[in-house]
Parts: sequence; structure tokens; C-alpha cells
Amino acid sequence: MESSARSQSTQPYRPQPSIEHSYRPDLQTESSLASALVRHLAELGVERAFGVIGGAIGVLFDALEESVIETHHFRHETGAAFAATEAYFASGKPTLVFTTTGPGMLNALTGITAARWEGAKVILVSGSTSAPQRGRWATQESSSYTLPQDALFGRGPIFDYALRMESPSELPEVIRRLALGLARPGGFVAHLGLPISLQSSRVEAPKVPCRARLSSPAVAPEDVEHCAELLQEDEDLVVWLGFGARGSAPAIRALVERTNARVMSSPRGKGIFPEDHPNYLGVTGLGGHQEVLEQLRERRPRWILVLGSRLGEATSFWDRDLTPAEGFIHVDLDPEVPGVAFPDCRTYGIQAEIGGFLEALLPRLPEREDNVTPLPVRHAAGLELPCCQDPVRPQALMEAIQRRVVQGSDALVMAECGNAFAWCSHYLRFPKPGRYRVSTLYGSMGHCAAGVVGAALTRGKTVAVVGDGSMLMNSEISTAVQYHAPAVWVVLNDGGYGMCESGQEVLGLATGQLAFPEVDFVKLARAMGADGIQVRSEDMLDVALEKALVASGPYVLDVRIDASQISPLMHRFESLLKQGSSKNVAGWEV
Repeated sequence: MESSARSQSTQPYRPQPSIEHSYRPDLQTESSLASALVRHLAELGVERAFGVIGGAIGVLFDALEESVIETHHFRHETGAAFAATEAYFASGKPTLVFTTTGPGMLNALTGITAARWEGAKVILVSGSTSAPQRGRWATQESSSYTLPQDALFGRGPIFDYALRMESPSELPEVIRRLALGLARPGGFVAHLGLPISLQSSRVEAPKVPCRARLSSPAVAPEDVEHCAELLQEDEDLVVWLGFGARGSAPAIRALVERTNARVMSSPRGKGIFPEDHPNYLGVTGLGGHQEVLEQLRERRPRWILVLGSRLGEATSFWDRDLTPAEGFIHVDLDPEVPGVAFPDCRTYGIQAEIGGFLEALLPRLPEREDNVTPLPVRHAAGLELPCCQDPVRPQALMEAIQRRVVQGSDALVMAECGNAFAWCSHYLRFPKPGRYRVSTLYGSMGHCAAGVVGAALTRGKTVAVVGDGSMLMNSEISTAVQYHAPAVWVVLNDGGYGMCESGQEVLGLATGQLAFPEVDFVKLARAMGADGIQVRSEDMLDVALEKALVASGPYVLDVRIDASQISPLMHRFESLLKQGSSKNVAGWEV
């Protein structure tokens, strides 16, 4: 089934300073609670639902099938949640995850937690055991007798809003709170537990439209003026970009052109500022570039302007060489973010939406003179590799992906947790935002191997670079076949958990059992109805990638990787050493 949404714009979602949800549901006098809820969710902008059916969610599933929401039935709830997360980022539209009670709901939590960490807008609706059956050993029981209620049905680290409904009369308030959550800038993850008996209960549809209007925090003029003064004083200014700045690329480029600032990005921030621009230093954190550290040591800025990044371990490794001489100017929607990653470094925190902040800042910065000398180009257009070899070096694979996928198509590129995102973040270069997705923050194996299906169903051709361990954990190839999703898996097949093995060796720890029997992923894909090709030598890469890009359905490239090539993850291992993750070996040095 071809998606009707593939013609949607691939521009990244930008939270607006003021967002209003207003909808007028069909004025039916009575319907089931499940049908009414689904109708309201559609009016709130939900276009796609992902999940796995079970007896306790059957009535809601039936309502979804009868609604305008496009429903996708997956093979595992975690995969469904990952797909919902990536469908949100591909479209900017909130998504729905549905699960049954007990194991169904718990299976989804890894993907749902990733959605929260990533800043997606996802609503989980799970079946729940009805009150008369609680504590009586109901099948797959979800109740206070079997599961922690505060974590699952309360606001906290997993959910921004959560509730187990007990009465149809709660529906208007539930919808109001969902509307408020979806209207606010940034992410929003909610959970509704629906008891089995409640789903088919009758409710009256509200006759008054629900409205939700939220505005981003206003930036104080004196703060903007002070920032402008600080930025103009620093001839070595550096701008550090994170994923939260993805909707403000034009304003960021204008800022750099006015200040001649140098730019570096987190792995998730790749492409927000063109990576082929002379002022771009490179990527920090996981898979990052050593040149960034060298440049900052050589020319330490007085100030670093941080836009939309938490500066956590995956972005900074809390490296003192990445700190400025005076301090950070840190702009983020979350007022609790500035100052956390580097508590001993002076930080001037500003709570604001990035676009609104830059809109206020730019008029206060003077135009630069035409004689400003651009910085030297730091990254070559491609890799310089010797002749092709067998097996495939990951560096050669990245060069081919850069040439055929990044430059030769408009496909979205996703990189899985592990060596895959280290190779991709280090070597791939993106000229614009919205072309690269990686989850370095929560970093769950299987995120992109399953999430690629949600992205492909939403925006079209999507290429996921994944490890063989992740493919064996959660790939959802069968789901992609069912819905004819144009998803491509590029599998780094080295017969083991490569990142873990490298890390254990560096840390002086055990490496046994990290290898596993060789898997033929093309045969596996074909057994489920997909197509693919096995790549054993580098001279096959261009042809294989071209076949994947023109394939109308799901396609798997099984690339036999040279496992002797060490991925650019040494800084991650150094960070683990600093945190105490090694044997107590006398004289140990990195």
C-alpha cells in the first residue's frame, strides 16, 4: 500500500512561537469512547498509528481501522514505537502508538523512552485491565497488583502526561491536556491507559471545539542586547549547534555571515549548517572530528554560543578543551539545560525558541565588511582511498553513500547506534538540515533498524546504516513488506558486536561471546518478501546502492565489512575510562 503522505515536504519541523489547535469534531450525539478518542486524535493532527493488536486493545484497533488515521500493524511494539518516533521527525505530525496490556505496553517502553529523549510528539494508548478483574490474575494484567503505576500512569521521566482513564466523563479533560501538550514547542510524550470495558462505553461527542494556544518564552530585550555586545567583542566566536536548532538553519547562516563565527555541531545537529562551508569546523562527540579540538586549542574563543544542545556526553564527552575562555551563552527551550553539562564553567542561560531568539538578535548585529577572510576549508570533498578491496572497508562504504545517497538523491539517511553512527557522523557530510537522523542520546539498538520503516512510510526513500547486531534485534522487514515501505537497510555485517568488542579491548575487559554465527541478511530479507544484494567487495558498492535507491519496496544491502578497521570512537572509550569502566591495571593509559 503506497503512502498518500509521501508527497509531503521534507523540510524539518520547526516549532512555531505561537501554535493554536482548533477543531470541530463531527457532532454525533453518541459513540464509543474508543471512536470518540480516535476522532479527536485525528483532529489534533495525528495521521499515523503504529502498534501491535491484542485482545485488550481490540475495540480501539477497530476504531482506528474505521478512521482517517493510517494504521500500521507491526511485529513488535518496540519497533512500532521507534517507527512512530521517526515518522514524527519526518513529518512534524504527532503520531500514535497502540499496544495491548502487560507485555504489549512494556515492550513499547524502550521506543517510547527514546521518543521522550529525542523530543518527539508521540501518544501511547495501551489496553488496561478493567477494575473488576484487577488482582484476580487476569491474562496479561496491567494494574497496581502487577506493575508500578506511578511510572506508567503519572508524569515523570518517561511521560509528560499519563493517565489511566476510569470514566467516559474524563474524555474532554484528556483531550484538552493532549491539545495543550501537542501545541507547545518541543517534544511531548503521553500515555493513556484504556480499561477494556471503557473502550466500548458510550460517550456524547462535545459540541464546543477545544482550543489550545501556547506561546514560546519571550526573550527579554536587555538579554538580546547583552548577547549582541558579547558576540561582537569576540573575534574567535564559536557557535555550537544541536538538534534543537534544526528549524532555524537560514537564521543561523545569517548569524555566521555577520559574525564570521566558526561552527561546530553535535552528531544530531549535522546539516543544520552546511558541512561544506568554510566556517564549519566539524562534529563533536561520538564519531567527532579531532580537528575541532585542535582548532579550539589553537584559537580558544571567549564565548561559545550554544543553540539547541544539551551538551551531554554524546555531544561533548564533558571535554574541557571544548569550553570557552569566558563562558557559554546557552539558548534552549528548557530552562534547566544551560549549565548542567559543564557546571564549573560560566554559563549565561537564555530560555527561548532558537528561531525567535535569532530573529531578535540579528538586527542588533552589524553587517560584516566585505574583506572578512573566510576560514580555510577543513574537510575534503571525499576520502582518499587506495584501490578497492575485499572485504569492504567502512570508510569506502561511507564514500559510496556520500556519493550515491547524500549527493545523488534526496533520501533521508539514518545511522544506528554503535559503529554505524560513528562511521556516518564522522565521514558523511550534509549540505542542509533534515537529511540525517541519529539517536546518540538514548542510543538504543534497533532504533533505526525499525525506525526506518516509519520514516519511509512518511517521507519516502530512507536509508538506514545499521549493524548486524541491531538487525538481529529488531528490523521490522516484514512490516515494511506489508506496507511496501521504500526502506533500505545497509547492514555492516562483521559477525559480531563491533563497537562493544572494540570498547572491551580498549578498557581491558572480556571480549568473549561478542561474535555470533554469520548471517545472510539477503536470504533473510527474501524469506520475508523483500529484496536485497550481498556486497563482498568495494567495486560492488555503487551498483548495489543504485539498485537500492531505485527499488520500489524494502531493500537490504548485506555489506561484508572489514572488522579490523577501528571506528572513530576512541573518545567514547576515554570517557568510559574516566568514569571508572576498566580493570585496575597499574600504569594503564589510553
